[in-house]
Amino acid sequence: MPQGGDDLTGGVSAHPDTALLPAELQIALGYTAPALRPRLESALLLDQRIGRLIGQSSEPMLGQMRIAWWRDMLGKPVAERPRGDAVLDALGLFWAEQEAPLVALVDGWEQLLVEPPLPEESALAFAHGRAAPFLALCEAGDYNVVTSAACVWALTDAGIHISDPAERALFQRLSEQQYSSVKLPRNLRGLAVLRALASRSLANDLAPMMAGRGASLVALRAGLLGR
Repeated sequence: MPQGGDDLTGGVSAHPDTALLPAELQIALGYTAPALRPRLESALLLDQRIGRLIGQSSEPMLGQMRIAWWRDMLGKPVAERPRGDAVLDALGLFWAEQEAPLVALVDGWEQLLVEPPLPEESALAFAHGRAAPFLALCEAGDYNVVTSAACVWALTDAGIHISDPAERALFQRLSEQQYSSVKLPRNLRGLAVLRALASRSLANDLAPMMAGRGASLVALRAGLLGR
């Protein structure tokens, strides 16, 4: 791990638990099957860590250096990785020898480091990269609906945090194009929650997903019904 200067890991958290995640992700995990929850939680913690690294990088090259450390760690056997980073340790526990979706997630975030204006294909590649861990947890027959739902969440979530009007509009348009109301499998009802909250955000000009009193009701309905 680099010494001094910029922390290429994005900081170390003591325990990778749901309290470190945004409220909508905490709720989504609650509606995810217990057998899948630890894997999804650790993947979402990685997603949030990489997202912070990208957001804190003033130069594309610095962002690439920061996330390259994570890509390198995920490419090593668990026994050869440094210990002490709570997220990396959790990934070693729950994704050992199945790291390809995690690398796809990291690669997806790297798409945002291109020079502006952001191409549409980069935005879509970003969304599919963030969707990869969800796809690793679903059955083959659910691939299309899970891809759609995960991309809607990924694009909307990113759009909420983008200040540039043109890029914000791009993410909103692509998210609306990806949307499908097909019911999600029971073990991934948490993704249905994220899709429903993203749809609500899209209808409210990319307002934060948990903004307003109606957000909890939307999440409850989606978690129970899968759509």
